[in-house]
Formats: sequence, C-alpha cells, structure tokens
Amino acid sequence: MIEREEYLNELMSFKDQDLIKVVTGIRRCGKSTLLKMYIKKLKEMGIKEEQIIDINLEDPDLNFESYKELYDFIKEKIKTKKKYYIFLDEVQNVPNFQKAVDGLYIKKNIDLYITGSNAYLLSGELATLLSGRYVEIKMLPLSFKEFKKAFNEKNDINRLFLEYMKFGGMPGNINIIKKDLNNLDKYLDGIFSTVIYKDIMMRNNINDKILLENIIKFIFDNIGSSLSVKKISDTLVSKGISTNNHTVLNYINAFLESYLFYKVDRFDVKGKNLLVRDYKYYAVDTGLRSYLLGKKADSDMGHILENIVYLELLRRGYKVYVGRVDDLEIDFVAENRDGLKYYQVSLSVRDKKVLERELRSLEKTGDHYPKYLLTLDMDLEADYNGIIKKNVVDWLLEK
Repeated sequence: MIEREEYLNELMSFKDQDLIKVVTGIRRCGKSTLLKMYIKKLKEMGIKEEQIIDINLEDPDLNFESYKELYDFIKEKIKTKKKYYIFLDEVQNVPNFQKAVDGLYIKKNIDLYITGSNAYLLSGELATLLSGRYVEIKMLPLSFKEFKKAFNEKNDINRLFLEYMKFGGMPGNINIIKKDLNNLDKYLDGIFSTVIYKDIMMRNNINDKILLENIIKFIFDNIGSSLSVKKISDTLVSKGISTNNHTVLNYINAFLESYLFYKVDRFDVKGKNLLVRDYKYYAVDTGLRSYLLGKKADSDMGHILENIVYLELLRRGYKVYVGRVDDLEIDFVAENRDGLKYYQVSLSVRDKKVLERELRSLEKTGDHYPKYLLTLDMDLEADYNGIIKKNVVDWLLEK
C-alpha cells in the first residue's frame, strides 16, 4: 500500500473533533485504502478493535435496503460509552443514507468517517442536514511525488515522469506497471466502466451510452481548451450524432459529479472577478484519458502537462482559475488565504519567441503576486524580472 501521507495527516488533524469527516473522490483513487491506513494508525494509538466499526457498503454481503437497517446494525455494535470510530465506505449506496449519518452524528461517543464517489454525497438533503458539521477531504489519484515513491529511487526521474504523464496516478496502476504493462488497459477499463455505469448512467437514468462516450471522448481530447456546451453539441451533431445543448449540459454535470472531470472558471486578473464565458475542463487522471483516446492521447503533451499542474495545485489546497489579462491568457491563477499565484505552463521555452509569448501575460498582471513559468526544460532555475522559471518535475517534487 502506498502511504498517502498528506491525506492521513489531514484525517489525523480532525480526529475526535465534532465534525463528520467526508472523503470524496473518483472510484479507485484510494479512499478505502486511506481508511484502512487510518484504522491501522488508530490501533497503533491504542484504540481497541471493538471500538472500530468499518463497513464497506460495496460489499454484497452487507446489503442494507434502508438507512434504518444500517443505523440499527451499527447501534447494536455500540456496547459501551467508550469512543467508537465508525467508517462508512461508499455510503451513497444506502437509500436515504443521510438520515443514518445524521442519527449517528448526534451521538456523543461516535467519531464518524464516510466516503463517496459522487458529489451527490454532499448535495441536497445531506448538505442541509449537516451544514457546518462536516469537513470534506477531497482525494485525488497519486501525485507525481507519491508515484515516484512507489518505484525504486534509482529509476531515471525523467523517464518516470513520462510514464506518469501517460499512465496516470491511479494507485492500482503501480503493481501493473511493475509486473505486466499489458494489463493496464484492462484495469483502467474496469475503473472507467464502473464510473460510467454506477456513478453516471444508473444515478442519472442515462440510457444512451454511445452519446455519453462521445461527449467524454470529446472533452478528454480537448482538455485545457476553451469549451462551451454549444460547441460540444454542434461538433457532435456535425458528425451525425443526435443531441442538443440541454442533453450535453446534463451529461457534463453528471461527469463533474462523478469526479471524472474538473471545470475551471475564467478569472479577470485586473478586475479580480470571475467571467461568465467558455470554461476549460481537465481530467481527473491522464491515464484514463490515454486509455480512452488510445494513440491519439499522446499528440497533445502540452495540455497533458497543464492537466498535471492543475491537479497538483488542487492537491496543494488552491482554488484554481484560468486567468485573463486584456486579450491574453494565464494558464492558472491559484488562490488561497495568502493571496494569488500565477502559473504559466509550457513544454519548452528554449525558443526565444515562445519564451517571450509565455512571459507576456504574466508581465501584464499589474500586481506583485508570485509568478511562475513551469517547463520541462532541463535548465537551472531562472528569474525574468520577478517571474521564476522552474523545471516542472522539480516543482512537483518540492516539499
């Protein structure tokens, strides 16, 4: 098991606090394994086995037809006034689960942890019931730092990064890459099929799998490019695929809820406000994209690199936008409590004209927030009037 140190530390920081710990993320990104690691830590701290109630709601042997059945099942296991640590994995599989969660939360001797693979988990009634009473831990596939840790440190770092770009960071990839790469597509197909069937089609009563897969492929093929619902709809119709704007929008919302994609808003750097216009989308994992697009996936290395930087900024706790300065674009505006940071991402800036182009938008911001140019160039760090150029692999491995 790959220790997900940042997520473990985050869980530990909320231990015994009067909050429900909600771990969300796409299927197979490591949520269940994270809970197992956390339970191991609890036992090492002296928590007894009988104080831990761990329920995987994907287990066919644990088929609760109602929230009351789940609630009663757990209640029977609470025998004393000691602290009990309750883990409900993929809790959205139980009808009206939010009522069981709310009922357990109000008990004083329960520390409650739940996971889910769909943003539906924190929408609607649960969000209303638990407003201000939960903390969300947003889990992503492996970072490059975690991916690197899983391999021998002697491995060539640049070759390893190219593998990460192509194969992605799903934790289950690691053993397959080490043993037999031929099985990787089969594994990724299993993840993709489960997300499509369980989290998108079943949950949203979608029947047209062909249309659904065409929209997904189109977005995967255009990560990092400006997209509108109309553009997607018109492109599909021009290829003879029957659809409309309303249907495309509904499908996209379902993809976002299942964490297959992330939608990025545009930010007016000078006006410091969000712009309502075409969005950009990034994939939760570049390996799923490679699997679905095949050889075509390798033709857009620049946007794949952008995708990796975007996910890393999310891991580091930033809200991330696409920046707009007059008629120029900044790849990412990253915001946290300390303010803003600007990031431009390019495969290479060895060409002087490319360097000038990438610096231009950063130079026009008119403020003094930190500015970075991330590239794959194997050069020493450089400073262009306060704009710091870094090798993206070095940046990804920073502490």
